[in-house]
Amino acid sequence: MDTTQRTDQQKSADRRRRELLEAADRVVLRDGPSASMNAIAAEAGITKPILYRHFGDKSGLYAALAKRHTDALLGALRAALDAPAERRERVEATLDTYLAAIEARPQVYRFLMHPSEGGPQSDQGFDAGQHSAPLLRRMGEELAEVIEERVDLGPDSQQLARVWGHGIVGMMHAAGDWWLGERPCARAELVRALADLLWGRLAAAGDKLGGPAF
Repeated sequence: MDTTQRTDQQKSADRRRRELLEAADRVVLRDGPSASMNAIAAEAGITKPILYRHFGDKSGLYAALAKRHTDALLGALRAALDAPAERRERVEATLDTYLAAIEARPQVYRFLMHPSEGGPQSDQGFDAGQHSAPLLRRMGEELAEVIEERVDLGPDSQQLARVWGHGIVGMMHAAGDWWLGERPCARAELVRALADLLWGRLAAAGDKLGGPAF
């Protein structure tokens, strides 16, 4: 098999995988945590064994969907951090970007973070914590990198940036999860309250010498 033929086959496989993930997204938007492999296969117009061939099982499909949505969210968060605005405005914009994302697609959020809520219709043997925890850890590490490259935190800057990155993600996740379920206040009110909580040390810290401003 020559290189051109292998490349064409890979492109075809990648395109088919994207199509299957788009079908899975449609089912998740409709069914949330109840989304099943059977429903996704039906939406894609294929049999369940073919779906397994592409993703292995629900864990494999979940991992692919999680990467797809986490990549998009991290891109949006970085754009908010890079916007030409004052630091406080960018902090609020970053918090709002996260909350707006889970508000816009609550069923996707619940599928990724609370798949066990699917009840008897969901696929059996699927461990929610095993899959959602790595997603949050990845977001924490990504945010830590952004903080470390931008903010002068003094001695042990790298370690402190990781503490902040994981702490901020944990705060956003816990507060956002509570807010999405109860809607006790407007999104803008929650954004301001969380920004106030973060603002003390961030306001005092200088930009890292030679790094992008924060």
